Amino acid sequence: HTTVGFLKKTGTEHRWLERQSNDPFVKARKWQHYRCRSAFKLLEIDDKLHILRPGLSVLDCGAAPGAWSQVAVERVNALGTDPAVPTGFVLGVDLLRISPLEGAVFLSEADIADPRTLKTIQSLLPAEKVDVILSDMAPNATGIKELDHQKLINLCLGLLNLSQSILKPKGTMLCKFWDGHESHLLQNRLKEQFQDVRTIKPQASRKDSAESYYLARLYKGK
Repeated sequence: HTTVGFLKKTGTEHRWLERQSNDPFVKARKWQHYRCRSAFKLLEIDDKLHILRPGLSVLDCGAAPGAWSQVAVERVNALGTDPAVPTGFVLGVDLLRISPLEGAVFLSEADIADPRTLKTIQSLLPAEKVDVILSDMAPNATGIKELDHQKLINLCLGLLNLSQSILKPKGTMLCKFWDGHESHLLQNRLKEQFQDVRTIKPQASRKDSAESYYLARLYKGK
């Protein structure tokens, strides 16, 4: 039965399975115990640009299954593993349930766009505001490229509005977006509120993927 089922798989499924089996980041995830391969995107960005440092507080939006939070816990010393440097804090939020992770606080089944969620986030943070906002959020895909692009841009714009209440001055925001005609709208809005905005395409992002990231640094807010 297994053989018959395998033969019935479509060409697309075959290509996906082959890509997964050959993906070095998928292989690395297994032996490094990260929850998914997206961890390597954040590791790569942080290795180059040092956005996560011991002692910083981090809000991880769209955190499930928790791979970015794993990286953040390590990089900000949230477990206090290194007594020689400050201890940071990591809070992850997602509409989905997130399995517990030592060193992180998770707010599962919570909508980041809901004002009640903002109040809960602020009550959980040590100082009501964070140094870094991370977002690997993505909407449920419709398969319509431009519609999915617009939905993700809207998620990012909503997060940018949220930053006014929750991001410390000179703070950092890293958000995923999909290429499309409204990308520049988000980029311009970020430039209004941050001194330094750049576009990043990590090597861990598959070449055929439309995803990139905006890294916005030195938040101008009060």
